[in-house]
Amino acid sequence: MPKQSDVRIVVATNQELQKLIAEGRFRKDLYYRLRAHQINILPLRERRADIPLLLSHFLDQAAISMKKKKPTPPPELVTLMSTYSFPGNVRELQAMVFDAVARHKAGVLSMDSFKDIIGRERSCIKATAPQAREETLHYGKDESFPTIKEAENFLISKALDLAGGNQGIAASLLGITRQALNKRLNRRKQGEG
Repeated sequence: MPKQSDVRIVVATNQELQKLIAEGRFRKDLYYRLRAHQINILPLRERRADIPLLLSHFLDQAAISMKKKKPTPPPELVTLMSTYSFPGNVRELQAMVFDAVARHKAGVLSMDSFKDIIGRERSCIKATAPQAREETLHYGKDESFPTIKEAENFLISKALDLAGGNQGIAASLLGITRQALNKRLNRRKQGEG
């Protein structure tokens, strides 16, 4: 015997449905049945202000699910995470947090697992598909080609800006040690004086 029910169907996708319809790979009638209300949520890399809230939420979730006390994140963790593009979006952030909490013993949460994951992901991206950068050193017909020193200064300044002045994070963005960055910064200061 049929029973009546009152339900709502919520669907989500990261696909361009209009393109799929045009290619004949998604049914147009189904699209219009499901399309009653649409919300476009930007990827995490375009809403970095959400990182602290999501980090806290996932720390709560992870601690509860692992029956641990919620760890205290170091203040520079949000800065590190805001320099990362999160190709795996919010799920990647969630997985990072759960991994870090699983490894966590006591006190302040270690940034090591975050640095490892971000470093590996950046290496993978660089190895598979070099991406164009938004900000580059520009030179034209009327400008001289930048010197190595100018390029280095640009990269160091950009890394420090992205890292909120945190030299450890800036060094990891540049792919050098903190000591190597300090030497370069000292050389810059001596050159100015």
